[in-house]
Amino acid sequence: MQASMLPRQQPCLQGTSPANAPQRRRCSLHRKLQVSATTAVEAPPSTVQSQTPQDPLLLRAVRGEQVERPPVWMMRQAGRYMKVYQDLCKKHPTFRERSENADLAVEISLQPWRAFKPDGVILFSDILTPLTGMGIPFDIEAGRGPVIHTPIRTMQQVEQVTKLDAHGSVPYVAEALTRLREEVGNQSTVLGFVGAPFTLATYIVEGGSSKNYTHMKRLMFTQPEVLHAFLSKMADNIADYVRYQADAGAQAVQIFDSWASNLAPQDYDIFAGPYINQIVDSVKQTHPDLPLILYISGSGGLLERMAKCNVEVISIDGSVDMRDAIRRIGPNFAVQVCPDLGRL
Repeated sequence: MQASMLPRQQPCLQGTSPANAPQRRRCSLHRKLQVSATTAVEAPPSTVQSQTPQDPLLLRAVRGEQVERPPVWMMRQAGRYMKVYQDLCKKHPTFRERSENADLAVEISLQPWRAFKPDGVILFSDILTPLTGMGIPFDIEAGRGPVIHTPIRTMQQVEQVTKLDAHGSVPYVAEALTRLREEVGNQSTVLGFVGAPFTLATYIVEGGSSKNYTHMKRLMFTQPEVLHAFLSKMADNIADYVRYQADAGAQAVQIFDSWASNLAPQDYDIFAGPYINQIVDSVKQTHPDLPLILYISGSGGLLERMAKCNVEVISIDGSVDMRDAIRRIGPNFAVQVCPDLGRL
């Protein structure tokens, strides 16, 4: 999926500069994507850097500055379209081997950068990667996808989920991000990413991918107190993981809530949006200038709710008219556009 961003003065796609943005905006890493401008500032954790012409294009667009063109990056950086990636997969056949080895993760992240020079370079990883640091074992099996060996469906199991120790459990993530920043410099923006609590919980409760979300819905509607306790704990851990990535070199972080569009809007307000807010509020206390991007696949019915999540950038896709989406979102955000791949 390809993404591109436009500065806020543009009539179609825009964001807002921090100077004109409200004090708080409430709300709710990899295919080709076109992204439009957003309101964000490049800054290492807890430190505001001066804005210079040398800042990467994507970050300048995020801040709402006038830019020479919309920045474009590929969400699924290491797609099946690259032979160099396919050849690497033959030598390193499992996804976890490729994503949990810093040398391989850096090499794969840089493959499309070397070929196309996109305006964003996203870390090669997975939203489930931090689960091992919470005491939740998982695997990613070829042809099946994520597998959670012991699904979590009771309060006792929720209580056994541990506080994330990212330094001890996923040091390769920090190493890869640091090396990517060194490699790319200011020629492109290095992006990290995380999974949102609802989407992560869906995988964990279901035991993997699901078409009907039977176990998740049973928990939502019969034991909501168990699910809320789990979602809150996940939100705290994911906020720490965002900070960990920013401290290692991520200049912006995208939050993936892949399954949130399967919720009825009123259920999104209960089980998804509040926990994205929990992450954002926590991160902004320590990293107020870190740009956060919210991506929900098929989010046309949730745009107003996404606009209540306090992120700098909101993603839209081909399921909604761009002008209508911007009208519904409001003027205080940058918009990231993910066009229909058939057009490419």
